[in-house]
Parts: sequence; C-alpha cells; structure tokens
Amino acid sequence: MSVEGKAKEAAGYIKEELNEHGKSAESQKKAQEGRDLRNEGRVEDGKAPKTTKPGTTGH
Repeated sequence: MSVEGKAKEAAGYIKEELNEHGKSAESQKKAQEGRDLRNEGRVEDGKAPKTTKPGTTGH
C-alpha cells in the first residue's frame, strides 16, 4: 500500500463526509469530488472502488 494512495483515500473520505449532507449543488459537487479522490486512492492501492450509496455501510 502506498502512502500516497492512503492519503488520497483519507482526504477524499473527509471531503465527502463534510459535504454529503449539503443540499446545494456546490456541496453535492464537492462530495462527488471527495468520492472520486477516495476511489482513486483505493485503486492505487489495489482495492476495489467504493460503489455503495454514500453514507451507507455497504451491507
């Protein structure tokens, strides 16, 4: 696992969490950017991207 991949995943997670409950288009855009960054980091580390609905555990 790369440090860069882990950092991207963590930063993306934080960005998504901070913005996912906002109702504005800007909040939703930032939440999507966070998901994209998180998934980029996951792919770099050889993990599958998260595809579940944001805010769910995926079960």
